[in-house]
Formats: sequence, structure tokens, C-alpha cells
Amino acid sequence: MPQRTSLADADCAIAQALDVVGDWWTLLIVRDTARGVHRFDALQEELGVSRKVLTERLRLLVDAGVLSREPYQDRPPRYEYRLTRRGRALLPVLIALQDWGDSWVMGDGEMTATAAEASKEAARVHALVGTRLPELRLLDHDGVPRDPVADTPYTVLYCFPGAYARRDAYPPGWAQIPGASGCTLESCTYRDQLAEFTAAGATVHGVSTQRPDEQRAFADAERLRFPLLSDAELELTAALRLPTFRAAGTSRLKRLTLVVDRNRTVREVLYPITDIEASAQAALTAIRGAGLPGA
Repeated sequence: MPQRTSLADADCAIAQALDVVGDWWTLLIVRDTARGVHRFDALQEELGVSRKVLTERLRLLVDAGVLSREPYQDRPPRYEYRLTRRGRALLPVLIALQDWGDSWVMGDGEMTATAAEASKEAARVHALVGTRLPELRLLDHDGVPRDPVADTPYTVLYCFPGAYARRDAYPPGWAQIPGASGCTLESCTYRDQLAEFTAAGATVHGVSTQRPDEQRAFADAERLRFPLLSDAELELTAALRLPTFRAAGTSRLKRLTLVVDRNRTVREVLYPITDIEASAQAALTAIRGAGLPGA
């Protein structure tokens, strides 16, 4: 492995962290393992990196406790690389980098909960069609771990910035953030049309980065009859590279809707959403087959 200049500094946690993940390949490996890419050959194909460089970076991340090396085949020996608890703690760093890139590299720096239809961000989200959602669990609004993909032909995952039982609980200036308002309308629209989604073979899950207790209070206030899932740890967000913005010191999902089939494959993406009620109808239409490839 090439000699590395240590950035470790007993007085600076930033320098010590960069000593582990300061090389850009290491963060891209963390990004792709969060997306469900765990095997050496698959990582090499995704990253386009040489086998030598990938071997070195994987060894570094395993030694640092960011990844674990787990056998999946005996003859010949083959291993998968999976994020440890320490590695999953890097997900907010990845999302912060993505948010900064969307806002300041590909955007104009404006805080927004949406995107232009022709933006690179929107193209990235629409490219999720055909992507398989990795296995993960999110806490529902009762605090129970739940697979975001239900055992029904389809699952609608509508992702929203934040909804609260009390109006005074919203962050300051919330109504002035483009695309942020409308979360209550969205949840209530799905609540009122839930029977139609059920008849079409779909389960509805709302997803935000709020705490489960906040979601529970909102679900009770609006009498929702489906789960709200908390991605406060950003596992789903990182797995699919979903777009976010920051408000009141918290990374929040931009408003978008995914239709996922029972095999965990994303079949339809709605983003950006400019008409909330129309977006719910579009999801229902997609499930009924008019616009889902192979339906």
C-alpha cells in the first residue's frame, strides 16, 4: 500500500477522522456498501477502480472498524463487506456531502425541498427505476423495526420533509422553504384514498427523518391508518441517495414518491412533486398498471 501521510492529531477530531476516510475512494466505498453493494467484484464494477486500490482501501476500512469482512462462500473463499455500527455512523456525513453538492455544486445554494424537473438531481432520482432496495429496517411510529417494503405486490413510499401535530412545532421559516409545505395534505390524501391503494394490491408507508414520537403524535392527530417510518439514521436515504435539505439542524427528505414491488425493485418515481393530490393519483394509476413497465 502506498505510504500515507498521517493526519492524526490528538487535538482535532476532524484530522483524526480524515486519517480514516480522507481518501475519496474510501467514502465512495462507504456510499456503495450503504446502497447494498457488498462483494469485491461488484464494488470494483461500480467504482471503476483497480483491484489493487480497492483491496488497499477495503483493508483500511476493515482495520478501522468501518467495514466488517464476512464470508459468503467457502470454496474458494469469498467475502462480503458490510458497514459496521461505526460505518453506519458515517451516513450523515455522506448525506451532508450530497446535500452540499446538490445545493452548491449543481445548484445555486438556495434552501429548497424540491428541484427543477430538468435538474441533475431529478435525473439521479428518476434513475432509481429498476434499482433494488437493500434489506434494512426503519422504526415505525410505534418504535417497532419494520421493513419499508411490505409483503404486498406493491409498496408506496411517499417521502416528506416533516409533519407535526402542532403548528408551532414546525421549524422557523418552514412555509418560506420552496416545496416544504403540504406534508399534512399529502398524508391525509393517502389516508383518504387508502382503500383504493389496498384494493389495487398496495401498502402505503410514509417516510420522513423525524423521530418516531413526532410521527406518532402526527399520525394520531390525523387518524392515519398506515405506518409512518422514521429514517432518522438516514439508512434509506443513503441506500437510494435520496435528495435532502437541512432545516433546524436536521437533514430532511425532499418530497418524492417511490413505487416498489414485492421483489424490492423501484418501479416508478415521482419527483419533483408540484401537485400533491395529483401525485397520489399518479401513484395509484401506476400501480393499476398504466405506466408500470411489465405490469
